[in-house]
Amino acid sequence: MKYMLLIYGSEESWTEAERKACMVESMGITDELAKSGKWIASSPLHSVTTATSVRVREGKRQVTDGPFAETTEQLGGYYIIDVDDLDEAIAIASRLPPAKKGTVEIRPLFPLPDVDPQ
Repeated sequence: MKYMLLIYGSEESWTEAERKACMVESMGITDELAKSGKWIASSPLHSVTTATSVRVREGKRQVTDGPFAETTEQLGGYYIIDVDDLDEAIAIASRLPPAKKGTVEIRPLFPLPDVDPQ
């Protein structure tokens, strides 16, 4: 089953040294998952200050700078993994360094049906 692990946290809660250590530890976990065929993709995101939000209401596009909602924790990165079940996804999420300072949300991915676009 494929899951997306969404990494949330306060951007201000990390010192530069902590951020670097987090990246090194996270890359080690990624390498381990890749070797076992469970890693699909992952990436940190740029600061929430670089975000652009798009909404379409009544056929009109609205583009705003920043995230859609004000929150104390921002989406900072993601992993896409392919594991046996939710328990395994929870075990992996629990190992990720951002879980110690923020939140790792686990969401199963819907498989896309084979659809002919014609």
